[in-house]
Amino acid sequence: MENLKYKRILLKVSGEALLGSQEFGIDPEPVFNICSEIKKAHELGAEVAVVVGGGNFWRGRSSEAMDRVTADHMGMLATMMNALAVSDALEQHGAVTRVLSAIEIRQMAEPYIRKRAVRH
Repeated sequence: MENLKYKRILLKVSGEALLGSQEFGIDPEPVFNICSEIKKAHELGAEVAVVVGGGNFWRGRSSEAMDRVTADHMGMLATMMNALAVSDALEQHGAVTRVLSAIEIRQMAEPYIRKRAVRH
């Protein structure tokens, strides 16, 4: 283990970073490249937490007619899709991952509990 300036890293990956050359969705190449760098940081001894956005699928209300809460829920679902894609790519690199979510979606993610997140 090298001398690290930071032992814990919180990385925010925007949904747009997962687009690559596409107009929407997920391009596997940038996801793979981002996860490769995350894995390298972990191998140096850093604890890495990743927060991912959903802008490659959904960005706010498309019109004022849409209910704000409905639009926010759609954004949360977009974020979950990206979190699962990043988790899968990290696991393909040999990393152990956990996906946590503040919205209940137990078949895909653990419930976010602060102490549990810190423990992971």
